[in-house]
Amino acid sequence: MPIKVIAFDADDTLWVNEPFFREAEEKFAELLEDFMPQHSSLKELYQTEIENLNLYGYGIKGFTLSMIETAMRISDLKISVILVNKIIQIGREMLEKPVELLPGVVEVLKELNGDFRIVLATKGDLLDQERKLKKSGLAHHFHHIEIMSDKKNSDFNKLIKHLDIKGSEFLMLGNSLKSDILPVLELGGYGIHIPFHITWKYEVISHHVSHERFFEVAEISDAIKVIRDLDNRI
Repeated sequence: MPIKVIAFDADDTLWVNEPFFREAEEKFAELLEDFMPQHSSLKELYQTEIENLNLYGYGIKGFTLSMIETAMRISDLKISVILVNKIIQIGREMLEKPVELLPGVVEVLKELNGDFRIVLATKGDLLDQERKLKKSGLAHHFHHIEIMSDKKNSDFNKLIKHLDIKGSEFLMLGNSLKSDILPVLELGGYGIHIPFHITWKYEVISHHVSHERFFEVAEISDAIKVIRDLDNRI
């Protein structure tokens, strides 16, 4: 079957995201230096984030709550209100960051529009992702926008059914093998991996991906040739 829908991840595929989290983590670790060495507090923070994913989901708000919870645990509840306020401010600064589009994004969306239905398929906090999408100026490129609480097989299967297509008619582009590519391959779709120079370790997988419907490119603009070749082959 020909590819009918091309879906794009947002964070670190269309615009910069993970570097802001790294910057926030460094600020957090510096604040807690009186209670624990920086590398140890970062390990504690990551542990808290993972434990809280089912409660808070993905995004800056959950990350901020995890920072506060970790600080309270590290300090044995001795953290001051002033320090809590500084942690909240770190989160607010993240929410107010400008949206920095990655090179080639606009050109690729323009090139593919008209030939395929273009979809945004991202996960995270609804309000924050809507804010970034609005600031990006990219919303008009998308036939459909799906902001998921997670990116598992069931989430992509729901999206594919909503779009009224088969898995084999769906292609996903993203920076995360774990969240963007593997679930789509398992549903019979195609995946184009576009690595970003920084990846949250929760999204890192240990094994090599080798699949007839899997492709990897260095830049988003390189995906055009892959897609055209695929479309002609299918």
